[in-house]
Amino acid sequence: QVQLVESGGGLVQAGGSLRLSCATSGLTFSRYGMGWFRQAPGKEREFVATMSWSGPSTYYADSVKGRFTISRDNAKNTVYLQMNSLKPEDTAVYYCAADLWAVRVVKDYEYDYWGQGTQVTVSS
Repeated sequence: QVQLVESGGGLVQAGGSLRLSCATSGLTFSRYGMGWFRQAPGKEREFVATMSWSGPSTYYADSVKGRFTISRDNAKNTVYLQMNSLKPEDTAVYYCAADLWAVRVVKDYEYDYWGQGTQVTVSS
């Protein structure tokens, strides 16, 4: 049984920081590329960041580049999203996803497994 469980969301003021975690189980974590996506009310789900299964390769949406950092800890089977300099437009439900052997995968439909999401709200 594969599970991805996000945590760390909450309410933060603009300019603040937040770190999201996604704990996984039921899969060989080190073989999966990981991605973060978000969906704001009334909008389509959009790509945020991804990290390859091999570890060092990362890729970010232009909207978050320089502010967000994706990382992974294979020993803990967990992927993180460090979010700095948050803006109100970052408000969304954030989802983590896993895709076997993925490298720079930005399409949501290509991911195999998804978490339930965690709410991030940035106030102005």
